[in-house]
Amino acid sequence: MRLSLIAASLAVGLSSTAWADSPIGLVIHGGAGTIDRASMTAEQEQAYHAVLRDAVEQGYEVLANGGTSVEATLKAVTIMEDSPLFNAGKGAVYTWDEHHELDASIMEGANLNAGAVAGVTNVKNPILLAEKIMTESVHVMLAGAGAEQFAKEQQLELVDNSYFNTEFRYEALQRMKAAEQALPHQAHVRDPNWNMGTVGAVAIDKAGNLAAATSTGGMTGKRYGRVGDVPVIGAGNYADNSSCAVSGTGHGEYFIRFNVASDICARVKYQGISAVEAAEQVVHGQMHAAGGTGGVIVVDAKGELSWTFNTQGMYRAMRSNTQDTVTAIFADSEE
Repeated sequence: MRLSLIAASLAVGLSSTAWADSPIGLVIHGGAGTIDRASMTAEQEQAYHAVLRDAVEQGYEVLANGGTSVEATLKAVTIMEDSPLFNAGKGAVYTWDEHHELDASIMEGANLNAGAVAGVTNVKNPILLAEKIMTESVHVMLAGAGAEQFAKEQQLELVDNSYFNTEFRYEALQRMKAAEQALPHQAHVRDPNWNMGTVGAVAIDKAGNLAAATSTGGMTGKRYGRVGDVPVIGAGNYADNSSCAVSGTGHGEYFIRFNVASDICARVKYQGISAVEAAEQVVHGQMHAAGGTGGVIVVDAKGELSWTFNTQGMYRAMRSNTQDTVTAIFADSEE
């Protein structure tokens, strides 16, 4: 009903009062996994909270100033891409060959337009490239060298692959190699945390438009040009004004197999259930039973913000015109 009223008001000129009554909000995540207090110092915990708060508040400020949901998600995701704390952009994990390959995607709920990029090695902010693919090309997904050529033509900032180097990610790769020995990607020896790590944002703006944006460095020690769920529209990222917007984080192979993001939106659209219930069904249902771990952030067409995950923790935050900033890390607390 709210969206119908907004549409009707637009036909005759929307007043500032109507805008003020429109829900706006943003939810972000910085990855899910085995995140427990015992393995994190107080200083590390504070650092994560600080970046999450900065990202969600700057993204929300875009919405509060009349910006679009796409602009808000871009703002939040680029801040997290620029932080070494998260597995995206600067903090991207290492491949088996000890370099970095990054993926990202973005989607508009108003027209189902989308852009995605896979396997780039020199684009400082892959989410900005995904947005350029959505708006400046006739394609949805570009990969590898061709995507990098397009980024150069769009005058996006390019960096040497060493820009993404971080000591703790390199140490994680060495631990992973030692554990797997000559058996890369065998499920019976892989630490689940090597399979996940993503940043994302979903938002609703004053016009009622939804957007979702997601970015990742992939899985630690990935080989053979592996591409996960993040650039696969419908798997790790989806937005539709008629239902909801979703950004996922977790073991990408399962998010692809179970079409997680679009499945959540489809349940809202065709079954008439809430986005909260749909996300719970998908994340804790068949995917989890099959071994899939991770979580999602969601915003629906009414502006309700939510998250759900089946892991010990998920870096996350939200802010809306009715909800002050909340940041959280562990499954049993919100701060």
